[in-house]
Amino acid sequence: MQQTRKVHPVSDTAPAVWKPEIAEVLPPWGRPRLADALKRGLFGHCPACGRGKLFRGFLTPVQACSQCAAPLARIRADDLPPYFVILITGHIVVPLMLWYERAESPPTWLLSAIFVPLTLAMTMALLRPVKGAVVGLMVHLGHPKPEENA
Repeated sequence: MQQTRKVHPVSDTAPAVWKPEIAEVLPPWGRPRLADALKRGLFGHCPACGRGKLFRGFLTPVQACSQCAAPLARIRADDLPPYFVILITGHIVVPLMLWYERAESPPTWLLSAIFVPLTLAMTMALLRPVKGAVVGLMVHLGHPKPEENA
């Protein structure tokens, strides 16, 4: 006589597809489209509404937007803007420097006199717009979250 063993399938103990029960809470300042948020941040405007200022200093964001009250100071852009600035600047300056070196064979002091200031100028010119675009990306992605216990 053969005994049969009852096997419980995995679906009896765990759901087949995990679906978290999290209701998305939209912030009161809204969530802009990606292109709008990036463009607004790039030009130094509030990524959420486009009417207020984003920066109070060179790279310091305002505490909150004067128009929509989005808490822009709580958004942490951290290392992403400098990374993008280095990436962009490096992809422009290095090929130009290599091309000029190969075409003209200038002395090293001339290369330094041209490309060090160019690198510094590009870095300073790109840092604020890139940080604004990153803050715009973060607003589009839903950061900062609205305060739940406020």
